[in-house]
Amino acid sequence: PAGDDVIGQINSSWAVRVYRDELVEFQVDGTHGSAVAGLNKCVAQQRAHTPKPVWNPDLPVTESFRDQWQEVPANADLDNGFKLQWEEFLRDVVAGREHRFGLLSAARGVQLAELGLQSNDERRTIDIPEITL
Repeated sequence: PAGDDVIGQINSSWAVRVYRDELVEFQVDGTHGSAVAGLNKCVAQQRAHTPKPVWNPDLPVTESFRDQWQEVPANADLDNGFKLQWEEFLRDVVAGREHRFGLLSAARGVQLAELGLQSNDERRTIDIPEITL
């Protein structure tokens, strides 16, 4: 419902081997199911379709859990987002317009990264204060 708080958790590491299908993936878990979205595809599993295996530590797992996710059909062909933002920036420079992602936007990005590191170091959640010029 509108107005409810949302908790986000971002885990990132360049120090581990990646076992993912794409360069970056976002997992969203909700009360009605989960989704894993990457740059090129998204898969979902409804709560009703979540497997409930009986684990036996003496036997190898025989279920292919990844195969039980359903691919979400793409509703658009998307271009490279990094390229699109650079093209937008260059159009604004040529036209002499202020770009929509200015210094304050960059400062918020740096702030988020720094607070993420602080949150990890202190093992606690941290409120994100507003940045003003």
